[in-house]
Amino acid sequence: MNAIGYIRVSTQGQADDGISLDAQRAKITAWCECNGYTLAGIYEDAGISGTKADRPGLAAALAAVGKNDALVCYTLSRLARSTRHTLEIADRLEKAGADMVSLSERIDTTTAAGRMVFRMLAVLAEFERDQISERTKGALAHKKAQGERVGSVPYGKRLSADGARLEDHPEEQEAVRLVAMLRSGGMSYPRIAAELSARGHAPRGKAWHPQTIKNIAEAA
Repeated sequence: MNAIGYIRVSTQGQADDGISLDAQRAKITAWCECNGYTLAGIYEDAGISGTKADRPGLAAALAAVGKNDALVCYTLSRLARSTRHTLEIADRLEKAGADMVSLSERIDTTTAAGRMVFRMLAVLAEFERDQISERTKGALAHKKAQGERVGSVPYGKRLSADGARLEDHPEEQEAVRLVAMLRSGGMSYPRIAAELSARGHAPRGKAWHPQTIKNIAEAA
């Protein structure tokens, strides 16, 4: 019997649970040795978020799985981005005559009971990812409400002396007010860009672009 391993880690994943690619690889290898499976290959996606649909390593692993093989992963949260995606993978494996093994959850899809547990755990894995996402969004929203920097510094703001909080940039705030006034009068973004240049307002870059104006207008 052959086993195909799949491992994945993202920056967020490493921060959350510390399960590195090497650790996942070692767990899968040990499982194969203990259960009489020949490890035909391990495919990986390094530095790819769990929410990303494009995973070359997963695609290659699924393509390599044949009849009577087993796709082995460390945990469901490393395998799929959602409950629906997990069940799609399970359905694909079932049609190929292959099994799914998740070491952390001890999933075995060869039995009816195993399939039921698998579906329940898939829901719980998605719930855990949603919780992480909510906590991250909540932390960022709190920082933004406190006037702290979140991501890039928006036009019209600058970092204060403490290097963490944002404060108004006087010259850029003039341009922000002008954008709001001209936009409220119905002027198009390209015309506003031209007007800013004509009045000597400096962009962050070589020239004003309509998309930049749109971003400023929507944030004002």
